[in-house]
Amino acid sequence: MNPLLSDNHGAVRVLTLNRPDKHNALNTQLTQALLDALRATEHDDSVHAVVLTGAGKSFCAGADTSEFSSLVPDDPHAVVRRADLTTALHLSFSQLSKPVISAVHGNALGGGAGLAIACDMAVMAEDVKFGYPELQHGIVAAVVLANLVRQVGAKHAFELVSMAQAIDGARALQLGLANQVVPKDQVLPRAMEMAQRLASWSPIAMATTKRTFHKACDLSLAQALDVGRDANVMMRGFKKPAAKA
Repeated sequence: MNPLLSDNHGAVRVLTLNRPDKHNALNTQLTQALLDALRATEHDDSVHAVVLTGAGKSFCAGADTSEFSSLVPDDPHAVVRRADLTTALHLSFSQLSKPVISAVHGNALGGGAGLAIACDMAVMAEDVKFGYPELQHGIVAAVVLANLVRQVGAKHAFELVSMAQAIDGARALQLGLANQVVPKDQVLPRAMEMAQRLASWSPIAMATTKRTFHKACDLSLAQALDVGRDANVMMRGFKKPAAKA
């Protein structure tokens, strides 16, 4: 079975995590496939936006713990390679010039929760189970912390990883982890609606918007204004799309 499905709907590419029997848990094969697919999307001019979702009952239940036994101290290179792969995947969303929307239902736990919020926007089901249960299993929510603390702040981020309790869509929306919360059968359609709107904009303007946004996020006000000024100057050279009749 292909661990990742890719389908184009006009200018929107839908990437579907496809290990439904494992709640789309991230093994090395699926993690690498998703990273490769995101990088391939960057170089495909026919794709202007991406939706990431999961097959079956869940979005993604996190790391596939059945692989952990092969990542032992006796093979430190394997441990490092896996950590590097996970880090590269989470970083790739912000490096991609095209917007990515996660369509999140069922379980979005651990690394799956990290994937959901690594996307530029998230649509979640009302009854989603979103959280970081790592401490329940004697492990640590590590790579996923980087995006989490940036999006919800220190107090809420620490609560989520230390209490290890899943939250629902309403709480995710309150914390700013979700953009929209809808009944589970509307999650993918709503994410597609949003993606199609994003895909309708000038690709250059959209890419510049995303690049400027990510540059400005972690800068001081003066530095962020400089980034905006540079984008403003570059924007003047954009060719305006013809007006629709």
